[in-house]
Amino acid sequence: MRTPGAWTFLLPGFAARQPFAMLTIGIVLLVQSTTGSYGSAGAVAAVTGVSMALFAPQSGKLADRYGQRAVLVPGVLVHTASVSTLVALVLTGAPLWALFAAAVPTGASVPQVGPMVRARWAATLEKSPLMSTAAAFESVTDEFTFVVGPVLATALCTGVHPAAGLVAEAALTLVGGLLFAAQRRTQPAHGLVTASERAEHASALSVPGVRVLAVAFLGIGSVFGGMQVSLTAFTEEIGNPGANGLLYGLFAAGNMLAGVAVGAIAWKNGPRRRLLVGYTGLAIAASLLWTTTSSVALLGALGLVVGVFIAPALISGYTLVDDLVPASARTEAFTWLTGAVALGQASAVTVAGQLADGYGSTAGFLVPLGGTALALLTLASLRSRLVPRPAGRTVARGVGHRVPVTVD
Repeated sequence: MRTPGAWTFLLPGFAARQPFAMLTIGIVLLVQSTTGSYGSAGAVAAVTGVSMALFAPQSGKLADRYGQRAVLVPGVLVHTASVSTLVALVLTGAPLWALFAAAVPTGASVPQVGPMVRARWAATLEKSPLMSTAAAFESVTDEFTFVVGPVLATALCTGVHPAAGLVAEAALTLVGGLLFAAQRRTQPAHGLVTASERAEHASALSVPGVRVLAVAFLGIGSVFGGMQVSLTAFTEEIGNPGANGLLYGLFAAGNMLAGVAVGAIAWKNGPRRRLLVGYTGLAIAASLLWTTTSSVALLGALGLVVGVFIAPALISGYTLVDDLVPASARTEAFTWLTGAVALGQASAVTVAGQLADGYGSTAGFLVPLGGTALALLTLASLRSRLVPRPAGRTVARGVGHRVPVTVD
């Protein structure tokens, strides 16, 4: 937090990233209140999520080339207009196809503030060992966002008006996004890439390690989506839907606590090894979820453990980007990973929902098992692609102080 300029982008960035967690629940509550169908509400929300996953990397690529401000300002304006259109269509009883049409630009224009904040940390800290701490802080911030955002949206939708959650989402996006874009001093340099670099790294996805990390983050998304649906189904089956918030809160708390711990520890092992170890623990914990549906306490305890292992995997993955990807493509790389989580979550929500409807909540918990197992297999078999690019590079021992080190 003592890094010069950090607070200038952290505060507006925190406000601008709240809508990311408010959008899905806001759509579900508004559409369900007017149509009476959770299926229709979930379908509109899923279109938004898939659209975001597909378009987010393009937004990141443009930000790397033309600057964050150039992408963010028109983006938040388009998003505000798209959300307003979607709200108007829902309230006037428009057909489902019209809602799908409005959901596409709504998702495509979601501002990628989280990846942009991470890119600013990377540019500010350069090769400092504090980058791991910054990645941990961002993980905790993300988790806090996913605790506060849905609660705020739900309270507005149920206590004020069904559309109030999306209205607040659009307002926060507009105000927070414009304030964040105004912080030019901490904006990463853009467009400063040689012809050879552009040929070698036309896209961050051309870096093999980024593709491997994207698969890993798809698996993490499957945990988020599978847990959300399956916990809801489980609490309804036992006749205690109110326990859903407590159980998911334990899951999120595990993630937040682990994020704080990871940031506080001075690690001797590199991020690649931490990613493999953390992901192995995540896959093992996720594979046991389906066995705990006989007890609320047991499921809550295991959910806490699953959350504990997610944070090291996420933080290590984001930290690896700093070593694997040149600065000219870093924002795009972060958005590929964020989009992978969103795509994995959208897919998991759909599959887990179908399994829970047909076979009960126990079957829904098989989705995190399958997603993390496949991702771990990919990580283990392609771990050589996660080796950092340079050897014998210079690493900062603190902001402004560098000494040469050898990268293992």
